[in-house]
Amino acid sequence: MRVLIVAESFAPQLNGVAHSVLRTAEHLLARGHSPLVVAPAGRGTHRDSTDPDDRAYGYPVVRVPSLPLPGYPEVRIAVPGRRVADAVARHRPHVVHLAGPFALGAAGSAAAGRAGVPAVAVYQTDLAAYARTYLPVAGAAGARLAWHLLRRIHTASARTLAPSRASLAALTAHGVPRVHLWPRGVDCARFHPGHRDEALRRRLGRPGEVLVGYVGRLAPEKQVHLLAEVSRLPGVRLVVVGDGPCRARLAAALPDALFLGRRTGPELARLYASFDVFAHPGPFETFGQTLQEAMASGLPVVAPATGGPLDLVRPGRTGFLVPPGRGSGFREAVDRLARDADLRRAFGRAGRAAVAERTWETVGDRLIDHYRLAAAESCGAVPT
Repeated sequence: MRVLIVAESFAPQLNGVAHSVLRTAEHLLARGHSPLVVAPAGRGTHRDSTDPDDRAYGYPVVRVPSLPLPGYPEVRIAVPGRRVADAVARHRPHVVHLAGPFALGAAGSAAAGRAGVPAVAVYQTDLAAYARTYLPVAGAAGARLAWHLLRRIHTASARTLAPSRASLAALTAHGVPRVHLWPRGVDCARFHPGHRDEALRRRLGRPGEVLVGYVGRLAPEKQVHLLAEVSRLPGVRLVVVGDGPCRARLAAALPDALFLGRRTGPELARLYASFDVFAHPGPFETFGQTLQEAMASGLPVVAPATGGPLDLVRPGRTGFLVPPGRGSGFREAVDRLARDADLRRAFGRAGRAAVAERTWETVGDRLIDHYRLAAAESCGAVPT
């Protein structure tokens, strides 16, 4: 099967969309399919699939010009032009995968429609929440506009895949048809309690301190400032892994926390496993990939009782869900875990067991099934 993946974000950026596209393309290759990725270029450059930086992926990557998001230049907004339509004509896909569709996804949807190719739209970003966060002047009107755009793209798709029950309900409530649940996978070999590193723990905190980790972007919508009360708990060291436009402001607001910046690969896996508790206050997570990675690493998780975490965290068994937007909830939950090592271990074991079967191979095969069903429903002929 030839699959054209139109991604709003892609490597080397670090976020949920980029990561899931990487793993999806890897899985398609492993199963003998032919992916092609269309994604924004970095720093406004005009790159294409001949760029040597993209050859290492094992499949072609077409880069389209992009502009930085005001106030957050690491996020690129694509300016599609003709490149998406040209990629469709060249690759002749059996299905077009729209990953977190927005600007580039709209162009991908239109190109797929003109070519008579079914599109599978994968909902990954709460654009309405982003509009409220980054365009506060627009307020509710900005959120309505975001949903209007999303509804157009997803309604034109043969299928929409939602990562969580909360996302599925939101899409359905806003009039999006043909919505199906498709969660994300996690690499339980890479993220494993066995990577715990006592020497690393000694560098991160004082002897006997409980290490509470946060991993993710340092952006307004993540609301990391809500962990300020956690950082002041006696015997607790908050360790923040990630980067973004709020780093300087957060470092000033959380002077007792340790900020490590961006970490990837084996180093990130060792950090996860070396924490004692994982906390993520972001209330706009459509899924919560870092929560899964923490659970695979054997950590109890504290997260807001909204969105994707509702599917991932079993309160009182794998962690705690607390009221969104309230730092006191995180402080109370972390304090309880910090005082009870046996409870931390029990939650960590249960969390690891809960995600053990959520491999990328399993969810990747389910995605391929969605591709085939979308093609069949659109009366397309797809090779077996």
